[in-house]
Amino acid sequence: MANKRKADSLRSRKLVCSALFLAIAMLLPFLTGQIPEIGKALSPMHIPALLCGFMCGWPWGAAVGFVAPLLRSVVFGMPVMFPTAVAMAFELAVYGGMTGFLYHALPRKPWAVYLTLVLSMIAGRLVWGGAQAALAGLTGSAFTLSLFLAGAVTNAVPGIILQLALIPVLVMAMERTGLSLNQ
Repeated sequence: MANKRKADSLRSRKLVCSALFLAIAMLLPFLTGQIPEIGKALSPMHIPALLCGFMCGWPWGAAVGFVAPLLRSVVFGMPVMFPTAVAMAFELAVYGGMTGFLYHALPRKPWAVYLTLVLSMIAGRLVWGGAQAALAGLTGSAFTLSLFLAGAVTNAVPGIILQLALIPVLVMAMERTGLSLNQ
């Protein structure tokens, strides 16, 4: 009975934490959205999806990552649902899912946070490119390698730098304070 209560308590804490990350994903773009070019470049919705995976585990991170851009598109009209929010949903689901899976599988060392983050970011961008290509195919348009490189790398450099600087610090701080639920 005590183990069931403990499992229920952990599940409830993960649900609440995931809801908080979803709320942050909904609101964070307002801080950068006043200047659309900066907002796009910093990729503010990526941060909560990545953090949710680290803190709550892969299913929760994947769910928050998938839902965030779609819900934000429905509620606020940004990002545009098709193709942007749809492609982002798959990208952010991979971010949240991979960070949760890899961080659970690797030793709890600082290098593992960086390795997890980099591998998740690469996988997410590849999935984004695949989703963009599939969606472009549905509309009869083209999604070229140069469009992929521009969207996944060149235009994303400020967001990549921000994520590499901010997320490991936050993850390690949450680990030190015992806030991580990814067990």
